[in-house]
Amino acid sequence: MYGFNHRQTRPETNRLIDMLDEGMIDARAVADMALAFMSEHEIKQMMQANDIPTTDQAEDEDEEADEEEWTPDNADFNDPGSRHHY
Repeated sequence: MYGFNHRQTRPETNRLIDMLDEGMIDARAVADMALAFMSEHEIKQMMQANDIPTTDQAEDEDEEADEEEWTPDNADFNDPGSRHHY
């Protein structure tokens, strides 16, 4: 009865999607155009909304990956808990 017609409310979006589907325009070209048009803040919001790690999140993950759990085998030889301490 009150159906939502996405094609009527977003005609340009749908035209661009149709052009992509028909091979009339390259997906990379569309991405480049959209990213150049959007602000950095909008791009970050889009990434967060789609669970794509942002620069801040990637740096946090890198720091976490660098932190190795201490074990007697990987401890510095000067550490009294190290198997190699003498």
